[in-house]
Amino acid sequence: MYDDDDDDYGYYNEPNERNLPLFKKGEEIQQVVYLLTSLFPEDNMYLQSLKGEMISDAAMLTVKIAGAEAVELYDIKMEAATFIRRAANDLKIMNHSLNDFGFKDVAYFQIVRDLIEEYRLLFIDWVAGFDKWSYITDRWGLFNPPGVSPFDDEL
Repeated sequence: MYDDDDDDYGYYNEPNERNLPLFKKGEEIQQVVYLLTSLFPEDNMYLQSLKGEMISDAAMLTVKIAGAEAVELYDIKMEAATFIRRAANDLKIMNHSLNDFGFKDVAYFQIVRDLIEEYRLLFIDWVAGFDKWSYITDRWGLFNPPGVSPFDDEL
């Protein structure tokens, strides 16, 4: 058991990411994806393959939030946000593959798409809350706060 006084990094004193509306919505999406993929026929290897991808994408919606919430640096948070965005978008368009591979209940996938839209709106607010002044210059130029160049001197 950890004692708060022994925590040099403040992890156990910080608000729990599980309380964030975005995290909760990610968990909801995961649950629906698990339920939906449980309907895939065991003998359809294509759908079974997609099942793994879908579960992985759904898990990414919470795992990367936890990682981003554990750090303060803007560039690291933005990197996690890009993984989340990619997973959500991949999941959102999965209905086309499900249809192509013969999933008879593909109409239920609209529930996932609707939840992802709700998630997207929460995601926008979450990213807007990142501290743009807590960063290390990203020399690749992808995850710098507005106005920071990859050629700027370190602060």
